Amino acid sequence: MGKIIVLTAGHSNTDPGAINGSDREADMAQDMRNITAHILRNDYGLTVRTDGEGKGNMPLREAVKLIKGGTVAVEFHTNAASNKTATGIEALSLPQNKHWCQVLSQAVASVTNWRLRGDKGFKPDNAGQHSRLAYARAGGIIFEPFFISNDNDLKLFKERKWVICRAIATAIAEELGVAKV
Repeated sequence: MGKIIVLTAGHSNTDPGAINGSDREADMAQDMRNITAHILRNDYGLTVRTDGEGKGNMPLREAVKLIKGGTVAVEFHTNAASNKTATGIEALSLPQNKHWCQVLSQAVASVTNWRLRGDKGFKPDNAGQHSRLAYARAGGIIFEPFFISNDNDLKLFKERKWVICRAIATAIAEELGVAKV
């Protein structure tokens, strides 16, 4: 059996997630999922399971089912805070995925210079306001590469989302020992 990457977008079509002006977390998460999946499939020939294409995605209760049998599972989100200067990268998971969280977080930091939150980008799934995240409990990683509430972070993401997603895809491929096709 080959390596299977699972990429999902946080928030369903009916839940916009955090919002900054007209920018919605759900849309940013779908963009990250779509771009990263495209790069992993086309540049590395990897099998990628997603919870939708384009602007569609499954509700969480369905998305968690995709994790089973996956080599690594990442659900994209953005972070948000009432303090508009809050910044940084974090990934939440169970301890067995700590290394993956750090790999993903460092990949984004290397192309954005955003700081790593928690333990080099890793936070347990029950950190802060979080409590037993279903996606993490099923074996996945909740990845929040930037704060949508930070106008500077949001602007940089919008300008460099392909560079950021390429860094994420490359980190996944390299961690799995997969070369470009």
